[in-house]
Amino acid sequence: MFLREPLTPGAAADGHRHRAPSRPPRTPPRPVRRRPPSAPVPAPPRTLGGPPHPASRQERRPVTDDAPVIDTSVPHSARIWNYWLGGRDHYEVDRAAGERYRTTFPGIVDLARASRDFRIRSVRHLAGEAGIRQFLDIGTGLPAAGSTHETAQAVAPEARIVYVDNDPLVLAHARALLTSGPAGVTDYIHADLREPAAILAAAVRTLDFGEPVGLILSGVLGHIDSYRRARAIVAELIEALAAGSHLSLNDGTSVISRAIRRAQRDYNASGAVPYHLRSPEEIGGFFAGLDLIEPGLVSCPLWRPARVPAVAEGCGEPGPEHAVDIFGGVGRKP
Repeated sequence: MFLREPLTPGAAADGHRHRAPSRPPRTPPRPVRRRPPSAPVPAPPRTLGGPPHPASRQERRPVTDDAPVIDTSVPHSARIWNYWLGGRDHYEVDRAAGERYRTTFPGIVDLARASRDFRIRSVRHLAGEAGIRQFLDIGTGLPAAGSTHETAQAVAPEARIVYVDNDPLVLAHARALLTSGPAGVTDYIHADLREPAAILAAAVRTLDFGEPVGLILSGVLGHIDSYRRARAIVAELIEALAAGSHLSLNDGTSVISRAIRRAQRDYNASGAVPYHLRSPEEIGGFFAGLDLIEPGLVSCPLWRPARVPAVAEGCGEPGPEHAVDIFGGVGRKP
């Protein structure tokens, strides 16, 4: 749901890749059609997939020389989210904001877990039944157990995953923790969801857009205040993907509990990046032109319900089994 990824206009696109040494060269992917001249994408420093060499962490350089400074004076959505999920990457200001929100709306932790569990189940489906071998996860959030690459590579070790976020704290953790298995590839792009052309231009280093891609948008589109703009961003991303690609998407609603609206207003007044709740019908609009797979767009715990699989051990408590105010679905591009 919301609070997974803050958005800062003008974030630069850059990357950090972890790649297995034994992977043969791939046929160069087709170029992305649009790339703004104001957002050049320098080649990323590279490290090998699998366990790092003892010296490799010391050798890694910042993605950019002018990497943004982590601001601990205001609450940060990714850190609040991490706090709710039982993580350790947060500060006092984030914990205070998270507790204020939870006082107003105690169900927020259930929503956070429901979003995480939906992403895990949908990625397992994509890597398994759907046969997807490459993933673009935008709005990654702080690395944790059950990350997209862990889930996908547990099913298909050769899977390639590109993570996208514009949070400097996420960037720092990604360099150290988002390491691929020996047969696959992971890449990290520091970029803004509002600049889909820049994301696609950077992702083409790792993903072959001539083959199906699993696009993951988990709890991130609510940070786009304009629904029309959010629709346009999703459409631009989908347009660049090959037939057979899938979209896994979930976001917050207010159709089950009225308390969430008051909590949303309080959160938006806290100084963190605002989040905008949308109706299930609006969330369904993001799947325009796609074929929704069963059971369609539903509250996340009702989407192919199951316990969090073994790959997600360490995630903490599983999410609820009843309907909550976060809806999601998976659609296939025909």
